[in-house]
Amino acid sequence: QVQPVESGGGLVQTGGSLRLSCAASGDILSSRAMGWFRQAPGKEREYVAGIGWRGVNRDYAESVKGRFTISRDNAQNMIYLQMNSLEPEDTAVYYCAARPRYFLYVASGGHSYQYWGQGTQVAVRS
Repeated sequence: QVQPVESGGGLVQTGGSLRLSCAASGDILSSRAMGWFRQAPGKEREYVAGIGWRGVNRDYAESVKGRFTISRDNAQNMIYLQMNSLEPEDTAVYYCAARPRYFLYVASGGHSYQYWGQGTQVAVRS
């Protein structure tokens, strides 16, 4: 497995919740920060959240702060994005991304990430 694999997307009502998962091989997850990005139709890809290698350093875009929580389980090679109080504006394809190895801290620029998943669709109905 040479790229992350996202799952957990779906259709939800406004105010609902979803939990996205990102499975990555130990080689991809090891010793690197991870991030979630999203891209809505007709819009550019945007940063959602990032988490450092140890899981202590976490960062969020202003638009999701207080509603989304990023976490990681290095033993299980998993990254998660818990999304609460979802709004129609959160509708997008969500991507999991990995920074280059030994880049331990979060970054908000997409160019800072080396591996990208195929994405999982999230749709929020008003």
